[in-house]
Amino acid sequence: MNEVTTFFFFIFGLVFGSFFNVVGLRIPKRESIVYPNSHCTNCQHELSWFENIPVLSYVFLQGKCRQCKTRISAIYPVMELITGLLYAFAFYFYHWSWELAIAILLISLFVIITVSDLAYMIIPDRVLLFFLIVFIIVRFIHPLSPWWDSIVGAIVGFGILYLLAVVSRGGMGGGDIKLFFVQGLILGTKATVMTLFLSSFIGALFGLIIILIKGYKKRVPIPFGPFISIGAIIAYFYTDIIIQWYIESFLI
Repeated sequence: MNEVTTFFFFIFGLVFGSFFNVVGLRIPKRESIVYPNSHCTNCQHELSWFENIPVLSYVFLQGKCRQCKTRISAIYPVMELITGLLYAFAFYFYHWSWELAIAILLISLFVIITVSDLAYMIIPDRVLLFFLIVFIIVRFIHPLSPWWDSIVGAIVGFGILYLLAVVSRGGMGGGDIKLFFVQGLILGTKATVMTLFLSSFIGALFGLIIILIKGYKKRVPIPFGPFISIGAIIAYFYTDIIIQWYIESFLI
């Protein structure tokens, strides 16, 4: 039965991943997420139902618009698939619980801001404000232990990123700083610090790979939101396990 429900959450995630693509691409341009319907951004061809099936439509259409043959960005199926997998994993990890609902919300936030940051290097304030309100309500109903850890996590996340922005003289974007405040409400202090460590490590590793492949290019902007998202999701599920592994491996 759990396998069936896990698969349901995967399909559920695919569908919502498709919607999150729309949100992430339209909100920064101040466009409606409801109207017009999904369409080709090149020829404005309105997509029919069989062109809107998450992941499968992209495969069947070979990544091109059926009307004008313009190549469709791979960000659409990739984010749909990632959302589906993460939703399914969230259910596998937490089953039916409050933490499952919180995990789904957190994943949804990170998928949306990743799409926006990759497309425009913007983390929209309207998205952050919406989730800020939702997270405040969630932590009021289902607080961390102790309850004030949410507040401290948000302040610590904001403070560290703000300090880094000052020290680096703008090297850290304002959206990243606000994102750390919002996610700190859910993660708490320990997981927020873990997120900073993991996202920095993943970002540095990615930068090193790019340098090895393409060579060093001074001041090439790289969106940090996707790295924060990866780090935060890992931290949300595995902070205690990572800390325990570190203590047993290096301190005992």
